[in-house]
Amino acid sequence: MNRSLAMSFRNLSPSRRTFLQLSAAAAALQIVTEPLLAAAARPPFAKDGVMIDSNENPLGPCQAARDAISAIIPQSGRYLDHLTDELIHTFAQQEGLNPDYVRAFPGSSPALRFAVIGFTSPQKSYVTADPGYEAGMMAASASGARIVKVPLNKSYAHDVKAMLAAGPDAGLFYICSPNNPTGTLTPHSDIEYLVENKPKGSVVMVDEAYIHFCDAPSTLDLVKAGRDVVVLRTFSKTYGMAGLRCGFAVARPDLMEKIMDRAGWNFMPVTALVAASASLKDSRLVPERRSINASIRRETFQWLDRNSYSYIPSESNCFLLDTKRPGKQVIDAMAQQNVFIGRIWPVLPTHVRITVGTHDEMQQFQTAFQKVMHGTTAFSLQPTRPAGSVRRNGVPLPS
Repeated sequence: MNRSLAMSFRNLSPSRRTFLQLSAAAAALQIVTEPLLAAAARPPFAKDGVMIDSNENPLGPCQAARDAISAIIPQSGRYLDHLTDELIHTFAQQEGLNPDYVRAFPGSSPALRFAVIGFTSPQKSYVTADPGYEAGMMAASASGARIVKVPLNKSYAHDVKAMLAAGPDAGLFYICSPNNPTGTLTPHSDIEYLVENKPKGSVVMVDEAYIHFCDAPSTLDLVKAGRDVVVLRTFSKTYGMAGLRCGFAVARPDLMEKIMDRAGWNFMPVTALVAASASLKDSRLVPERRSINASIRRETFQWLDRNSYSYIPSESNCFLLDTKRPGKQVIDAMAQQNVFIGRIWPVLPTHVRITVGTHDEMQQFQTAFQKVMHGTTAFSLQPTRPAGSVRRNGVPLPS
């Protein structure tokens, strides 16, 4: 287990820490997902709590998806393999892709894991951002790869030149854009630069789990151009299907073969398949949900600004909020208010990740956060060092 992940475990309760340690130790057998990481860091669940810690979409599946699920239930005792083909062809047609470039998975996490196992090794490192989504690092630990974490740049985008410099032996460069946990974008031109200048034989993986929350261009064009790129998509976020589990990996057939060699029999739940197909065919879904999320996020940021709270501006459904004190204290104090917020990353120990929930959920978050920060709860919060005093390699970290 790498050093930074071990540091993050010390911020958890003993039972949660043990849970994640066992998860990492069993990485060769287990696919690590966002809900697993969120659950490991979450205080004990309270009934009817405000759950804004897992980057879920509180709207759930659209009505067309719900209707499709109801309709397929009588047939769900069958292995309906043709539904996978229908979903892949629908997506490929919409995106102008050859269906041979697309494979469906129960969410994007399995494809992430299989790709990391397939393209990294003790001789081929895994290069990622810091802070960044941790699941790939756990998979890289299982493959024995060197894990290289590179700080985001001043605009909180992936620093692709620094990633190239740090990973001359890279097997896989992982880019999540918008990034988890910051919700910030890496420009398409920067990703192109990484693809152009990467070591021969390495692969660039672009995780577009949150792409539909913003207007940024996709990197599917790089796949269409035959580059060494794997793009991940999921229905868990904008489409509200986190519990149904459906996603895609998109890559050249030769790259996809290396992923599928590790996947084995990749059977998909029929309910997820029909819900995903129905969602893709609902042309209003993405723009409507993008608008809803952006409106609530904007209102939340305006409230934070009015109250002089610091945060990293996001274009996704999550953002990092600087509490100016150890984040774990605030997480625990918020849980006492029945509001469950996201975990912390060791590189930014005073920042906590907040998922953008419904309007009512964010109102409850604001009320609870004010109580916690003003010291009117049973918890006593201790301020941390002044902003800028946390350093990496002698450079102050942004706050």
